[in-house]
Amino acid sequence: MTETLRLAKHLAAQRGCSRREAEQLIEGGWVKVDGVMVDVPQERVHPAQQVTVDPKARPGPSLPVTMLMHKPIGFEAGARPGREGPALQLLQPINRSAQDRSTERGLQRHFARQQCVTPLETAASGLIVFTQDPRIQRKLLEEAAFVEHELIVEVGGAVSPEALEWLNRAPVVDGRAMLPAKVSISRSGEGTTGLRFATKGHWPGQAAQMCEAVRLKVRAMKRIRVGRMALAGLEPGHWRYLMPYERF
Repeated sequence: MTETLRLAKHLAAQRGCSRREAEQLIEGGWVKVDGVMVDVPQERVHPAQQVTVDPKARPGPSLPVTMLMHKPIGFEAGARPGREGPALQLLQPINRSAQDRSTERGLQRHFARQQCVTPLETAASGLIVFTQDPRIQRKLLEEAAFVEHELIVEVGGAVSPEALEWLNRAPVVDGRAMLPAKVSISRSGEGTTGLRFATKGHWPGQAAQMCEAVRLKVRAMKRIRVGRMALAGLEPGHWRYLMPYERF
C-alpha cells in the first residue's frame, strides 16, 4: 500500500519550493486536490492524487480577519472575562450572511484564534465583533472609552420626563458610577417604550441597571451599532467579514 504524505510536503516537492511557501499557498486557499480546494497543510494525500495551484496564487503570510455577527438572545459573548461563550460556536461557514460582499473565501484559518472584543449581555441580541487583528483588538478593548455603542432597550410602559432626565445624568447605581449615556425615546406605544442608549464603551448590564433604578422593566435589548459599524442587514446567528475599507 502506497504511503500518504502531508499535503505541504507533497506540494513543496512538486514545486521545488520551501515547506513554508507550500504551507502559505495551502492556507491561502490556492491549492486544490483532485479539483477540491484544501486549505489544511496537514491534510494527507496519495501520490497519485492531482495537486494543482491556482495560477493567480500569491504566497505570503496570512492576514488577520475581522467578523461582524448578529448575536441571538441566549448566547454568551464575552460578558464574563476570559470566556468567549457559545456565540463563538456560531462562527461557522454555514452561518455566513448571504448579504456579505467580501471576496474572502472562508478559509479554515479565519475561524481560528478569534476573540470577541465587544462583550454583550447573554439576554441581549445584536452586533458583536470577533477579530484576529491586534489593531482592532486594541481599538475596541484598550481604547473602548472612545468608541460609541448604540443600543435599543425596550421597556414596559411609558417613560416619564423625570426618568428620562435621570438616565441622562450619568447616575450612580448601587455605588457604581455609570458610563455617561445619551438616552432618548425611539418609539412608544402598545404598552412599551423603546429607549435609545448611546455610550462610549459598553458595560454589560449597565442599561438594565439604569432602567431598573427608575423602575422600568427591560423586555428586550439589542445593540445596533459599534462605532461606525451598524447591524443593518445581518440576520440573527449570521456573520459577515469586515470589508477592508470599513472602520470602527
